Amino acid sequence: MKIVGDFSIYKFYEWLFSPFLNSSEHPMIFTEYPFWIFFLLVIIGYGLVYKKLSLRSIFLFLVSIYFYYKTSGFFFSILLFSTIVDFFLGKAIFVSKKELHAKIFLGLSVAINLLILIYFKYAYFFTDSFNTIIGSNWHPINHFASLTNQFTGSSFRVDQILLPVGISFYTFQTMSYSIDIFRKKLSPVNNIFDFGFYVSFFPQLVAGPIVRAADFIPQIHQPYTLNRQEFGMALFWILNGLLKKFLLADYIAVNFVDRVFDNPGMFSGFENLMALYGYSLQVYADFSGYTDIAIGIALILGFRLPKNFNSPYKADNCGDFWKRWHISLSSWLKDYLYIPMGGNRGGSLFSYVSLALIIVFIYLLSGSLALLFGILSVIFLTLLLGEIFPRFNKWYLTNINIMLTMLIGGLWHGASWNFVLWGGLNGLGIVIYKLWKNISPWKNKSKWMYKILGIIITFNFVTFTRIWFRSGSINSWDQMDESHNILSEWFTANEILNQLFFNFQWNLIGDVISVYSHVFVVIIIGFLIHFIPEKWKFWYREKFSKSPIFIQLMICFSAIFIMYQIASTSLQPFIYFQF
Repeated sequence: MKIVGDFSIYKFYEWLFSPFLNSSEHPMIFTEYPFWIFFLLVIIGYGLVYKKLSLRSIFLFLVSIYFYYKTSGFFFSILLFSTIVDFFLGKAIFVSKKELHAKIFLGLSVAINLLILIYFKYAYFFTDSFNTIIGSNWHPINHFASLTNQFTGSSFRVDQILLPVGISFYTFQTMSYSIDIFRKKLSPVNNIFDFGFYVSFFPQLVAGPIVRAADFIPQIHQPYTLNRQEFGMALFWILNGLLKKFLLADYIAVNFVDRVFDNPGMFSGFENLMALYGYSLQVYADFSGYTDIAIGIALILGFRLPKNFNSPYKADNCGDFWKRWHISLSSWLKDYLYIPMGGNRGGSLFSYVSLALIIVFIYLLSGSLALLFGILSVIFLTLLLGEIFPRFNKWYLTNINIMLTMLIGGLWHGASWNFVLWGGLNGLGIVIYKLWKNISPWKNKSKWMYKILGIIITFNFVTFTRIWFRSGSINSWDQMDESHNILSEWFTANEILNQLFFNFQWNLIGDVISVYSHVFVVIIIGFLIHFIPEKWKFWYREKFSKSPIFIQLMICFSAIFIMYQIASTSLQPFIYFQF
């Protein structure tokens, strides 16, 4: 039996079902048909169990584990290990009668989570650093793969450590669970399936938003609710996220941005500048698109995920930007790092411990004793000036926690000089703005011209820092299994700077605009949509969510048809999968 030419019915079945039976070459993601078949099957099964809360948790936990297996293979066992460890340590923290015992269990939880994260995310970095410093020739061994081969008879490579997708996100979730129990903000869950469901909930598992246990776990114990308008809103967020990914992020990346960043020296300074603006839109559309889809899928299942973006490029200063961008990570860093360090009240023992760890990290990155000596000299001079000038002492103690938090936030993204610089520059932007606003003649933001000026300066500064963020980021499926090439990333960023400042080639601007006119039009449209007033966005969201189901489905099918006509044949991973 033939369908089209030599394409038999058996080949069709193989194409349709093989992604669910065989190991995938890359994660099951929202932009491919296997996920939506998977989600349809989940909804069908969910319809049988959603009224029984215990069965609902077990069902969603199991399908989430399957989803993660299809995303990261046998790394799902790492997720299970973290789930089991933190479930029992959370209980131990809660029942401890002595604070010392609770602190020991908390320290154990944090240490285990961080060691797992460090092993998988920074093993190559530390090995390369030690080899450089002491002249050895060590190579990291994947003990996890070795054990898996022994117990399952598999043949995973033991000479290569791959990064489990989403490990940074679910590690932060399990850590916050233990910390909140210690702080008496949360009681531990009694059922391990409830906790496992919280940790592994598949819509947000691999790229966020980072969900707090205090916000999510109460929803597990509530009956399913979803009214007609909420269903319409869920459809809107899913469609909105897919449009961002296909029509903005991937189109800009494939047709312009990736080309420039792959070899910036081959393009003029103007092309590099436009690629930076394009990447600012791409990374926003890509990441916020993922979270939009995750929020919509979760809402259909009856769960409310937190908002992760709030029109970040409308921010008029760096501090405001980080209240609008990746809100779940920013708030996590604030509550579990910045405030424990002392916040804006000054430094603490935690601040100095964090500073010491960052200095060690920077030394290992560079392998330079001269740089280490220079950093320690600056710190000593700062302490000395603080003793001589009390006002300076108060100022640097107030701002040191901002810098430390942003540096750690940079390192969270990866062990690379570029991420250190990116985090440090964003921290510096916040500190400088705090100084500037005290003397600024434009601090009255009620005047629209000052507001616009602040937005323009902030956007261009944030875009400039992305030179280092993009150079340190992975942009293809093949690179997902590789460690960061620190030297290559460093030279890529320097080459972009060289083109921007010394090889701008003003005479080529007209030709560049002509060649990339379609891409630039998409970039302009993307930014215009971003800057639409929030009340207008609220209006058309409400219009869609209240429309008849027939109208909603017609819009969805039409949009999906257009997306897949325009979509690149080279599927692009979501940028934050690598973190």
